[in-house]
This record gives sequence, C-alpha cells and structure tokens, in this order.
Amino acid sequence: MPSLNALNSYKDIDYTLKRSARKTTSIYIERDGSVSVLAPEPFDQEKIEQIIEKKRSWIYRNLAEWEDLNRTHIQRQYVNGESFLYLGRNYRLQLVEDKENPLIFRNGQFFLSRNAVPDAPELFKQFYKTKLLKKLEDRLSLYASKMSQQPAGIRVMELKNRWGSCSSQGSLNFHWKCAMLPLSVLDYVIVHELAHIQHQNHSPAFWRVVEKVMPGYEEQKNWLKFNGASMSL
Repeated sequence: MPSLNALNSYKDIDYTLKRSARKTTSIYIERDGSVSVLAPEPFDQEKIEQIIEKKRSWIYRNLAEWEDLNRTHIQRQYVNGESFLYLGRNYRLQLVEDKENPLIFRNGQFFLSRNAVPDAPELFKQFYKTKLLKKLEDRLSLYASKMSQQPAGIRVMELKNRWGSCSSQGSLNFHWKCAMLPLSVLDYVIVHELAHIQHQNHSPAFWRVVEKVMPGYEEQKNWLKFNGASMSL
C-alpha cells in the first residue's frame, strides 16, 4: 500500500512524495499546479532527487503550460443567466421562489430556490454526484465488458486534482466534476481507469490497452488538458 503523502523540496521544486510497491517513478503536474512524485518504496531520497533533476526541464515546461491553461479558470456565480456545465453542455440558471426541491434540472435549465443560494455549491455537487453515478453504471458496464476488466467497486467523490483513480484492489473512484465532461471525454476517463486495473502505471503497455479500446484517445486526453480548468463551480 502507498505511504501517506509527504511534502518535500529539491532546490527550487516543491513536490509531494508518495511511495508504493511500484517499480518505476512517475512525476505529475496536478490540476492545482502542484508537483507529485510517485516512487518505489526502496528508492532513497538521493535517488528520487536524481530523477527530479533529470526531469527538471520537463517540470518547468509543464508548470508554465499549466499557468497558461489555467487563465481560463471560471468562477461561477449563482445568479440568473449564469451557465453551468452538464455532460459537456452549458445550461442556464434561473432563480425561483422557494421550492421543496431547492435545485432542479428540467427542460434544459437549472432552477435554484432563492433561499438556497448560500447552499448552491453543495447542491450542485450533489446533483453532479447523483447523475454521474447513474451514468457511470451504464458506461462502465459497456467498457468493462469490452476490456474484460471488472472493477471491485465504484465511487463518486472529491478527488482534489485527479479525474479518476484506481486502487491496488481494483476499486475505481471518479471526481464528481466528471459529470461536467462531454460523454466522449467521460468515456476516456472510464477507459483510462479500467486500464489501470491491469497496469498500475502509465507504461507503453498501459497506453496500448487504452488505444485498443479507444483509438484516437489523444483527442479526449487533450480536451481534458486544455479545458479542465473550466470544469469548476
């Protein structure tokens, strides 16, 4: 099992270190712009820092790209006419007089009770969680059959900086924000996590599994890269 995250610094690079039973080291730029290092348990600090040094240019380049992409971050307001994403499309919000159900999605529009505005972020999160879980049940069934990979469990939750994750036991977790993604991009996230049941890394073998099920997956992967910052409340 991976150890708890530890905060570290190497020269001018701050990073979060997680150790696991894996055999290779991976470096990620998370959605919040932080650097994460996933390293094998036997590697000492000097070995890890040698790897970071070799990847220094890659880290700088990707951090600069992250800063550029995140200029598109949208801070939504809970007012009439504001748009909210659902399965890749924007739908307008209308404030209404107090209702028994404070947030309703009907006829291509969100309706929010005025007295529920202070609770709107949590209401939207719950809406996304509920809708995403139902959608995942349908889509996962399709791709799990194609890939001959059956997840041990499925959860929709707050994942901070990941769209999805796969535990060493084969349980899949999905960020509730996945409910905002276009269906083709959601399918890519599903296939990505199912492939991790077989390969707990991003090796060439892992990407071959993804490509076999979803040829041209790079289009969806790049969509996430360039549009992920706008998937917010």
